[in-house]
Amino acid sequence: MTNAAPRIEFRTEPSQYRHWVLSFDGPVATLAMDVAEDGGLKPGYKLKLNSYDLGVDIELHDALQRIRFEHPEVGAVVITSLKDRIFCSGANIFMLGLSSHAWKVNFCKFTNETRNGIEDSSRHGGLKFLAALNGACAGGGYELALACDEILLIDDNSSSVSLPEVPLLGVLPGTGGLTRVTDKRKVRHDHADIFCTLVEGVRGQRAKAWRLVDDLVKPARFHEEVGQRARALAAGSDRPADGKGVPLTPLARADGPDSLGYRHVEVRIDRAQRVAYWLLRGPEAGTPDGIEGILAQGADWWPLAFARELDDAILQLRTNEPDIGTWVFRSAGDPERVRAVDEVLQRFAGEHWFVRETLGMLRRTLARLDVTSRSLFALIEPGSCFVGTLLEVALACDRSYMLDDPDADAPAAIGVTTLNFGHYPMVSGQGRLRARFHGEQAPLEAVRGQAGAPLSAAQAEALGLVTFAVDSLDWESEIRLVVEERAALSPDALTGLEANLRFGGEESMETRVFGRLTAWQNWIFYRPNASGDKGALKLYGKGEKADFDWNRV
Repeated sequence: MTNAAPRIEFRTEPSQYRHWVLSFDGPVATLAMDVAEDGGLKPGYKLKLNSYDLGVDIELHDALQRIRFEHPEVGAVVITSLKDRIFCSGANIFMLGLSSHAWKVNFCKFTNETRNGIEDSSRHGGLKFLAALNGACAGGGYELALACDEILLIDDNSSSVSLPEVPLLGVLPGTGGLTRVTDKRKVRHDHADIFCTLVEGVRGQRAKAWRLVDDLVKPARFHEEVGQRARALAAGSDRPADGKGVPLTPLARADGPDSLGYRHVEVRIDRAQRVAYWLLRGPEAGTPDGIEGILAQGADWWPLAFARELDDAILQLRTNEPDIGTWVFRSAGDPERVRAVDEVLQRFAGEHWFVRETLGMLRRTLARLDVTSRSLFALIEPGSCFVGTLLEVALACDRSYMLDDPDADAPAAIGVTTLNFGHYPMVSGQGRLRARFHGEQAPLEAVRGQAGAPLSAAQAEALGLVTFAVDSLDWESEIRLVVEERAALSPDALTGLEANLRFGGEESMETRVFGRLTAWQNWIFYRPNASGDKGALKLYGKGEKADFDWNRV
């Protein structure tokens, strides 16, 4: 793709890792952080003291995927460090100081999603996570620990946990630190206030008493205790000890100057309009109706292959094409094949780990779409297959337009399946249909009553499943005007608008994390107190004191 900055690549695999060592011991996997100082994605900074940039988290995201799909025998994951007396010092401050505003915010978003993925696997996938803090743990390092189910801290009279962003940098813990301290760890407000304003953090018995860690372990017993606790966590997992993993084969992608091409996903960019046109393809053939056939297809099984491609495409465009502000989704394929896939997903999700993990991959990818700061439109035309799982993409969009041409040989149709009723929750915890109707039962039951049936444009509009059904005579001009009007609006205002409207009603820890990132951290990053020439973030490590604007805003 054409872009001034070098393109960031999200595809990797363990032999290419520079920052993590992944190992396995029966039901326990260990992810050991050993960040290469000279391994930054961009020049100008060193990744000292296990500090990290986007490249470190790209590897972490991939490693988690390998554990989920290639090692079903694993029931618990230990996240620790190979460096002496240091777990992780957090996001690299010099990297942040050199980065553009957009880079900082989107870096925080991706790291949030990776940590959300840890919690998602704990909640839905039978994987539990143990943070083994073998040394000092600060900022984003502690935020990584907060994503785990349990936190063990080495009791060596010096190692501490800290969130020093406010006193050191004039910013917030941007990957959910404040929210997880209160919402997840249940730390008292007054204790949290002290903790988040102490540069040196909290250690020892106070860290345990304040619920910042679960337990303290003396150095002589640390490795033994970590192993015992990890095996105990794994013993409670329902992942199969004798399961055979499914290799995540390399993801094939054809890059053009203005396009991305995968087997099931295609993206074409119109730079003049600042629009990305997406085509999502349904299954090319019928899906196996038994587990053996599904496992034989492995990573080529359509729902997993589609999820991996969609995920990569979202990340590619979000990171490498920040000025392409509107994404327009179309689909193509046989709706009956999508329904057949959904039926198999539904039937085996509770019985087989691989099907459950595939649903998890789809769930996390769709959630990534929800929190993407782009305007999302769906166009539903003859030949579309926005049914079931693929309908979730249309439901995630800010608007959907359906061609109403009942006299066509094969009029446009959509369809709901049982998977549309809560199997793909957003980060708010609500299904997209439930959120669409604000939990009102009458419209939800009306839609449920049509499950399995193809729905015309008029029916879809009457049920509230699309924004507008548009006559064929007006279709081209209507869509052109919609896209042009959207492109003329302020991107900043649209980001705020979309983030507010997509998650109405019920809140969750995750929506608060993303909402605070979008509003508070976004604003703080822009302010001169953090990012100005005399701001705390810019002056860090230079021996100069920040010059604050003392007005409270």
